[in-house]
Amino acid sequence: MTYAIETEGLIKRFGKVTALNGLDLTARAGTVLGVLGPNGAGKTTAVRILASLLRPDAGVARVCGYDVARDPHEVRRIIGLTGQYASVDQELTGVQNLVMVARLLGLSRPASKQRAAELLERFGLAHAGDRKAQTYSGGMRRRLDLAVSLVGDPAVLYLDEPTTGLDPQSRYELWDIVRDLVAGGSTVLLTTQYMDEADRLADDIVVIDGGVAIASGTSEELKAKTDRQTLEIQPADPDRLADTIRIVTELSGSQPVVSGNRLRIQVNDTALPGTVLRLLDGAGIEVTELALRRPSLDEVFLSLTGRTARDASGPVSGEAATAGAGPMEGGRP
Repeated sequence: MTYAIETEGLIKRFGKVTALNGLDLTARAGTVLGVLGPNGAGKTTAVRILASLLRPDAGVARVCGYDVARDPHEVRRIIGLTGQYASVDQELTGVQNLVMVARLLGLSRPASKQRAAELLERFGLAHAGDRKAQTYSGGMRRRLDLAVSLVGDPAVLYLDEPTTGLDPQSRYELWDIVRDLVAGGSTVLLTTQYMDEADRLADDIVVIDGGVAIASGTSEELKAKTDRQTLEIQPADPDRLADTIRIVTELSGSQPVVSGNRLRIQVNDTALPGTVLRLLDGAGIEVTELALRRPSLDEVFLSLTGRTARDASGPVSGEAATAGAGPMEGGRP
């Protein structure tokens, strides 16, 4: 199979720190590949190598068959990149930002203006095209940023944590845009720390930690690898919560997590819910909810890495040196 994105044994070091330690990943054409990992896992470093902004120390990276190290100009011709923060020129209008990039890509002035108008309409920004970007809301700036990355109609688009800092409505709007892009044949590599984002958008997911892929598959396949399920219980009478906790703890041998009047515990014995229900009934404790559900993607991530996706420990693998700089942030190379 020919992949739109492919890396084999990718290694990148920054001094004594190894950011990527033999990373393998593949993305099928016309799909979304979600790349998950805690802070410092190597996500941004991988994106920058795939965008030809960094050279790997070892291994191979290919985009639509082009070797990133040997054919960087061909790679840059077919990709777009949007980074974690909108980096459009705040002093320029929406139209001016798009026309500037189009001209840099070699389009004539009339073609540049036409392309700008098309993209502003596509991203719901036509009404604000003549306003300076500094007057845009956060969600509008992110849409403009994404529009800039699409000026050259790239076959492959890298979205490096594109919804960081956005409100829920703006995130949902960006998700719809990504779905439309993929429906049109684009391939998207999405790095994110939002598990619901990966769950809803990614066709395939790679979890990386310490610069290496530790798990891959669809969302459902990754969830199936975790044998534990979550039992959620809510007593009808809040005053019986302590008794419910005691019964569940004694039966399972584990202390449940309590949130409000609801408790939650991970189990790998499917017979446990029935036993719990009988004991609660025997104790005269009525429940409004008792449900056994499959693990969430966030729980899968925690079981794989020992950390939550939004671990606040900060970059540890050289990512700080590479995440914020570079001419492609928010645009085409």
